[in-house]
Amino acid sequence: MRPRTLLALARRRRVTLPADDEAGLREWFRFRDFDHFVDIYLTCSKCVRDPEDFQRLLADFAIDQAAENIRYSEVHFTIGTHWQNGVAIDEVLDAMAETIVAVERDENVRIRLIPDIVRDVGKETADPTLDWALAGQKKGVVVALGLTGREALFPSEPFADHFAAAAAAGLHCVAHAGEHAGPQAVYSALDSCRAERIGHGVRSIEDPGLVDRLRTHRVPIEVCPTSNICLGVAPDVAHHPFDEMRRAGLEVSINTDDPALFDTTLSEEFRRVGEAYSYTPEVLANLALAAAAHSFLPEAEKRSHLAAMREEILAAAARHLGRELDI
Repeated sequence: MRPRTLLALARRRRVTLPADDEAGLREWFRFRDFDHFVDIYLTCSKCVRDPEDFQRLLADFAIDQAAENIRYSEVHFTIGTHWQNGVAIDEVLDAMAETIVAVERDENVRIRLIPDIVRDVGKETADPTLDWALAGQKKGVVVALGLTGREALFPSEPFADHFAAAAAAGLHCVAHAGEHAGPQAVYSALDSCRAERIGHGVRSIEDPGLVDRLRTHRVPIEVCPTSNICLGVAPDVAHHPFDEMRRAGLEVSINTDDPALFDTTLSEEFRRVGEAYSYTPEVLANLALAAAAHSFLPEAEKRSHLAAMREEILAAAARHLGRELDI
């Protein structure tokens, strides 16, 4: 959520924020730890009430993605929090589906959603989240069911049935794990939640057996360096495990987590990673292509998207580097 948008929504909803200007909000967004991040997220959620509010956020996001030349995004969305706040989530789904069609037409940006179950809340919001995901799948806008929350305190196992139901319906399964908890959380996500991709997953590197399993089964890991630094998982990019994970043969990609809250962009993430590890343009290009390859696009569309990306990357390299990349 952009600070400007948050201010407007908070005034409309009469929600008190710790700052009344964009600079103050950006200072508030300097996270101390994961609990601080959750507190900020919950405060922001109270400002989003009507279907039109969700449409505004989605449209803002699409404009930002277009500015970054990001043409396809799979976006995590914690609908259960809004259900707890009394929001009419069925109406929200209709509104978001409408906006997804509009931004694809107007901005050439394609968005698909991954509603997340929140570990902390238990099954109270898991059932409506699953129902919302299945309804969104029928509308063609939801591609997976996700899992998020305080993994160090709340395990994945209680939600095994929800992910089994999602998988049976043809949805993909994704879980945040191995960020604030160790390798066992990743094992649990793989075994209990049928996770096809792991969000964060940086602590997987601590367990050679897990590294071998992830590498053998080519499980994609969505790494978010700036988020990890802001939330205390790593001190800086140079001491982040990303490069060690890549060199171990893991299927890593570079991601933003929440770009507005962490004051980052995907371009900035690539710049920071590239500079920290002195990556060549070929390495960075292959990381970008890997992210697309890990997507849940239908295979024919994925091949087309990858071909277009590769062509655009090669053209950019010819313009700016004066040479062809070996990708």
